[in-house]
Amino acid sequence: MSPHIILRPWQRQDAQALTAIANNKKIWNQVRDRFPSPYTMVDALQWIAFCEKQQPLQQFCIALGSQVVGSIGWISQEDVARKSAEIGYFIGEQYWGKGYATTAINALTQHLASEGQLVRLFAHTFAHNKASMRVLQKAGFYLESIRRKAAFKNGEIIDDYVWVKLIHH
Repeated sequence: MSPHIILRPWQRQDAQALTAIANNKKIWNQVRDRFPSPYTMVDALQWIAFCEKQQPLQQFCIALGSQVVGSIGWISQEDVARKSAEIGYFIGEQYWGKGYATTAINALTQHLASEGQLVRLFAHTFAHNKASMRVLQKAGFYLESIRRKAAFKNGEIIDDYVWVKLIHH
């Protein structure tokens, strides 16, 4: 049975919960360096303000009832890649291993497929992020490529795995 989570717009009142889950080195170690660390209330409020201006909405709060459990979103690509989008997500550590990320990815995939504009979704994972790789596999993504020594994180050069799901409309 899949967890009863919803994807909804970020709201100003989510800032404290977002700060509590995002201010975690274990999450920062798996994401791009532009993700703030430490993650402060100011960072959360700036993120929520940024999301509120998006048209169409591209970043969503992953919620379980009134509880914020994570974040998921997509970035459309440009020019000849305009039918593709990159997805990204994170789940608060206390919610790991409960299926929330897989459920959120499936919900986002369904949403984007129903829009009918995209044909390809992709996500990047660092070589050491086996949990995220399992999540993407469970959500129907396949490993398209391994970009050797393509990322620099925490002072280390690491491989970047590219996961893909083709969506048909």
